[in-house]
Amino acid sequence: MARAPSPSRGEGGEGRRKLPAADAIDAISLDLDDTLWPVMPALVAAEQAMHAWLRERAPATAALCSIERIREIRLLVAMAHADRAHDMGWLRLESLRRALHESGDDPALAVGAFNEFMDGRQRVTPYPDVEPLLQRWKSRYKLLLVTNGNADIDRIGLGHFFDARAVAHQVGVGKPHRRIFDHACEQAGVVPSRVLHLGDDLELDVHGARAAGMHAAWLRRPDLLEAGSAVSAEDASPSEPVFNDLVAVDRALRAA
Repeated sequence: MARAPSPSRGEGGEGRRKLPAADAIDAISLDLDDTLWPVMPALVAAEQAMHAWLRERAPATAALCSIERIREIRLLVAMAHADRAHDMGWLRLESLRRALHESGDDPALAVGAFNEFMDGRQRVTPYPDVEPLLQRWKSRYKLLLVTNGNADIDRIGLGHFFDARAVAHQVGVGKPHRRIFDHACEQAGVVPSRVLHLGDDLELDVHGARAAGMHAAWLRRPDLLEAGSAVSAEDASPSEPVFNDLVAVDRALRAA
């Protein structure tokens, strides 16, 4: 089992960068999946609902293409279309078209199957700290979201908190490309050097944001670590500030 970092370590343990003072930033930028909510339960349920939809309307495809096979097709599509790898919606839709075609069903059914998936994909459960901290931060900072995924923040019910949105399939690139971070800053009217970005992925979020000129911190939710999804923070990155939750981030900002 991977070790979850303690909040005290995240607040600037020996050798780690510290967060900027609260008055040194104008905005907080956030990743979505596995930062504001655990995404895997929703993805698994959405894929199951999609496959059930296929069993009713495209039985040949459902029989020949398991959920795992459709995932394999999606990986092949991503490898063949590196220029579209940032667009998760397109990759899923195209993989469904190919699965239907391979099975002798109508590829046009891909749209309905994809919509079924997307309905389930939005049924996430935000962590308990999310809404209270977004509410608190909204009163002091501009809030930005930067995501490579296709979560619909409005359908999830948190869209009203955000002043700017940078979504990979809309911007044309995903994290860690600098352009997606710049896009969020430009939308919000803030400069990168006065933005703190929070996310669960060390490379995409933390290193990407720092390369774009932002402050950054690594958010590592203990429930995801207990599922064996990551190595320890000490082994992966001994210098980055690491936090268990948004409460610890807020505490560190106010203490800086």
